[in-house]
Amino acid sequence: MSTVDPTPAPPRGTGVAGRKLWTSIVASFDLDEHELVLLRQATRTVDLLEQLETEITSGGAMVQSPQGWKANPACVEARAQRITLARLLAALRLPAGETGDEQANARPRRRVGVRGTYGIRGAVS
Repeated sequence: MSTVDPTPAPPRGTGVAGRKLWTSIVASFDLDEHELVLLRQATRTVDLLEQLETEITSGGAMVQSPQGWKANPACVEARAQRITLARLLAALRLPAGETGDEQANARPRRRVGVRGTYGIRGAVS
């Protein structure tokens, strides 16, 4: 009889930073498949941010262009990837807070139901 490891492995090609994120989350939480999809994307984003930070460190925050000095494109992309990472992690809805704080450790309820349509009052009957 063989035992199956219930802990899912990180995506193939995951770097050091992504593997740390993956391991810390799957070790602490039981994730559904849709949450694993979000976590896979978050690990890829973390790895990309590491690559961008290396580029920024070697090239500097500002680079010379034909039009003059401008922000390193890696800085611009890193900002976008940080926003993406924040949204992915927020979508996972992992609890935050100190151990023993029931409110902090409870996963937030998901919104249910359909939102209504919007319109201008009195404009359409």
